[in-house]
Amino acid sequence: MPKDAFELFVPARRTTSVVFASPHSGRDYSASFLRRALLDETEIRSSEDAFVDHLFAVATRHGAPLLAASAPRAYVDLNRAADELDPALIDGVRRSAHNPRIASGLGVIPRVVSNGRPIYRGKLALAEAEARIEAVWKPYHAALGRLLDESHARFGEAILIDCHSMPHEALEAVSSGIAGAPPDVVLGDRFGAAARPAIVDRIEAIFTEAGLKVARNMPFAGAYITQAYGRPARRQHAVQVEVDRALYMNERRVEPNANYEAFRRLMESVVAELAAMGRPAADVPMAAE
Repeated sequence: MPKDAFELFVPARRTTSVVFASPHSGRDYSASFLRRALLDETEIRSSEDAFVDHLFAVATRHGAPLLAASAPRAYVDLNRAADELDPALIDGVRRSAHNPRIASGLGVIPRVVSNGRPIYRGKLALAEAEARIEAVWKPYHAALGRLLDESHARFGEAILIDCHSMPHEALEAVSSGIAGAPPDVVLGDRFGAAARPAIVDRIEAIFTEAGLKVARNMPFAGAYITQAYGRPARRQHAVQVEVDRALYMNERRVEPNANYEAFRRLMESVVAELAAMGRPAADVPMAAE
């Protein structure tokens, strides 16, 4: 079992309503978990959003917190509801209404990693699944809820940037619709249900101005986190940000590629602009006369 559910990085002073969170970048693979897995240490990381927490780490320098998972996605998927249990994996779980995420093996306790490769041989006990949810899922979401409540209390609104990465091959399905080339970034707002359009417009503009090609909701519209926390009528907005892994990492070896440092510097300016989006006008530095 991972030692901690998450790491929380906080600024010296909260100056923005924006909260950054990375639920899939956890890489604390315990020895006991790896011994049970059918996959080697590289294969099991294929569904991990490797290095995403590093790309957004500069958030604290701009007055925003960053919540980063420690437990890996292959152990507990924090972007699923706690009751999305897979009867094909968890012993004693009854089949219920069709859920495409569960059917594909990507419930809250995943059965597979990328390309449908199974993690385990056989089933897990329901008690073990519940223990993982208690130790990892609940603390992470309690912390995320507190951060959003704090933004609401201080700034009258909360903007969640839900940070992810996407396999390059997943973009081939949308490449033909965006000037013949796949997007670098996909923003998911559940087709307008999770965030006010003006906020999503601004986020898109920030990435576009940085020279990145942006798409919305295809092929990723947002999952549990945007659904659970996006409440635009209450001035709480949630936008899932998916970044093409090929821009900064070797996906097969799960390691930074030659463009990593240049892309990390680009993301520093993007994160600064995203944080500024939620800063009260009085806190925005005045331009020099």
